[in-house]
Amino acid sequence: MEMVRAGGLDLEGAWAGERIAGRGEIVLLHEGLGSLAQWRDFPAALSAATGRAVFAYTRQGYGRSTPLTGPRAPDYLHAEALEVLPAVLAVEAISRPMLFGHSDGATIALLFAAAFPGAVAGLALEAPHVFVEELTIAGIRAADGVFRTTDLPRKLARYHPDPEAVFRAWRDIWLNPAFRDWNIEAGLEAIACPALLIQGEDDEYGTRAQIDAIAARLARSETLMLPRCGHAPHRDRMQAVLAETAAFVSRLG
Repeated sequence: MEMVRAGGLDLEGAWAGERIAGRGEIVLLHEGLGSLAQWRDFPAALSAATGRAVFAYTRQGYGRSTPLTGPRAPDYLHAEALEVLPAVLAVEAISRPMLFGHSDGATIALLFAAAFPGAVAGLALEAPHVFVEELTIAGIRAADGVFRTTDLPRKLARYHPDPEAVFRAWRDIWLNPAFRDWNIEAGLEAIACPALLIQGEDDEYGTRAQIDAIAARLARSETLMLPRCGHAPHRDRMQAVLAETAAFVSRLG
């Protein structure tokens, strides 16, 4: 693990696999309660399956990266996509990677690819969200109850020095009435690269409507619906995700 200084922030970062000239890298973008460490062995497994070096980092407010200084703004995903991610790629000298995003990370990948069409070779997106669903709100309210009544804070404390702050920032922005009309469907047509859209059939935070909305606006996309799979396909169905992602990467060339 290293600390990446990007955009005035100190962010946890780490590489898996060997960087090979002419073979583009994969960048992992974590979920709304995630971090570099919470990918566990997936970066190494993804590198082995695809033959690509994989870089992952922890965004501000998570893990031991720079803490948040206040509540998240409704445009926080845009800021991550348009300001922080470009700075990270520049510091790590990563050019035209494939972005593999999960949940919030998948949305950040979409926003980046729409803003910088020539800067992305491909997108692999798990449980992306492009608008707010009632199921999402219900799922977050249920998670709030779990956080207050179970050992979830202790589990998050393995990865985040202040698990309550991490959970509160995630919960509060999604339950903020000002965020209900959040929608990034407009502009997705600008994305020029192929995309692999992955959704668990039992996802407690989103439905197929999310990836259908994305596929309707992309020129080239593939959809992978996974049975017996919740919000984290790379954990629930890791071998299927690795196999499909490796095949997708090989088609990218």
